[in-house]
Amino acid sequence: MNFTQFLLILKARFKIILITFCVIVITTVGISLLLPKSYTATTSLVLNYKGMDPVTGVVLPAQLMPGYMATQIDIITSRNVAIKVVNKLKFAESAAAQKQFNEATEGKGDIREWFADKLLKGLDVKPSRESSVIEIAFKGLDPEFAAAVANGFANAYIQTSLQLKVDPAQKAANFLGDQTKALRANLETAQAKISKFQQDKGLTNIISSLDVENARLNDLSAQLVMAQSQAFESTSRQQSAGGNGQASPDVTANPVVQNMKVQISTAESKLSELSQRVGVNHPQYQAAKEELDKLKSLLQQETRNVSSSIGGTAHIYQQREAELRAALAAQKARVLELNLSRDELAVLQRDVENAQHAMDAVSQRYTQATIEGNANQTDVAVLNPATPPQNPSSPKILFNTLLAIFLGTIIGVIFALFAELMDRRVRSRDDLSELLEVPVFAIIGGKPTPQNGRYLTHLSRRLLKAA
Repeated sequence: MNFTQFLLILKARFKIILITFCVIVITTVGISLLLPKSYTATTSLVLNYKGMDPVTGVVLPAQLMPGYMATQIDIITSRNVAIKVVNKLKFAESAAAQKQFNEATEGKGDIREWFADKLLKGLDVKPSRESSVIEIAFKGLDPEFAAAVANGFANAYIQTSLQLKVDPAQKAANFLGDQTKALRANLETAQAKISKFQQDKGLTNIISSLDVENARLNDLSAQLVMAQSQAFESTSRQQSAGGNGQASPDVTANPVVQNMKVQISTAESKLSELSQRVGVNHPQYQAAKEELDKLKSLLQQETRNVSSSIGGTAHIYQQREAELRAALAAQKARVLELNLSRDELAVLQRDVENAQHAMDAVSQRYTQATIEGNANQTDVAVLNPATPPQNPSSPKILFNTLLAIFLGTIIGVIFALFAELMDRRVRSRDDLSELLEVPVFAIIGGKPTPQNGRYLTHLSRRLLKAA
């Protein structure tokens, strides 16, 4: 089929197209005029929300979270918000509304939920593409009612959003309050352990005590080294004096021994001089010899006394060394005990510090969660409240008429082609040429009579059947 044939078919079936067009247009216009007028009221909301976890305190802009706007739309279109609108507008208290509910549901179910579902059917929520603005639109038969419902959904959403923000904070505040009490008890227990430990150990300032004890330990170590040196020296002197007292430096250096040696030397000189003048039996010689023997005996006695004195000094030094060694061992034990006490005290202090830090952190979060739980501020604001619309939003007569004209034309053409398909006619030489598969040599002009027209129609049908 070429375009000429298509135009000829439309021309031949023009009545069908016209009738179809008129029926669709008239029906559409009639229905549009008969439909009740509905009005759409729109409320605009601005969302400037920054989320904060009430337990961890982590701040995250909610706009960066995927699905944030979709979540807000789901909250607005939830039954919870719709029930709040029903309660605020007092739909369920009207006798007419209760009658309508009983007729529709036979009294089964909750009247508030039923009205909430009906309100949600007329609700349309659209977010802005490039901003944090949400438009809440409601379509109703009465403009005042539509504006009231749209504003009611906006207010109910703000209330619900605040409730969803405050309830977790209040629960977190209760939880953190219990944790604060437990952590405070832990801190008090840790502090009591430190106090008891210091009382048991008798410690006031363990750092100062440890410094004093270390200084005392160092002093005892120095005294022990000195005592060991003195004891070693005195022992050597004792051994020297005990082996050969006359050769001992201590004995030799003794002034009494030195004086006696001088006297002995003098007596020996006197005895030697007398031996040259008198005999050994002479009384003077005997007296001088007795004096010399007496001096030598006294020298030996004094030597023994000096040696004994040196041995006593060595014993004293040895005893002093033993005492200092015992005192040093006791002081080391004291210092080690203080070091152990310091380590134990450091562990207890770390427990106190950890308990203090934990309680401070939880107390800070408890204060913040308490403030959030008592807050009545929301990050959702009404940008443009809904007002009763002056013009109805539906039915759109002009739009429906234009749409009916377009659809009526298309459907009329389709009906015309369908009618032509059911009753095919020869309308041009191209039809004959295609049916008979022979070229057309001539066309005889003239206006056909009704009888000739019926004959030509009958002929065209036979040709089509034969083809």
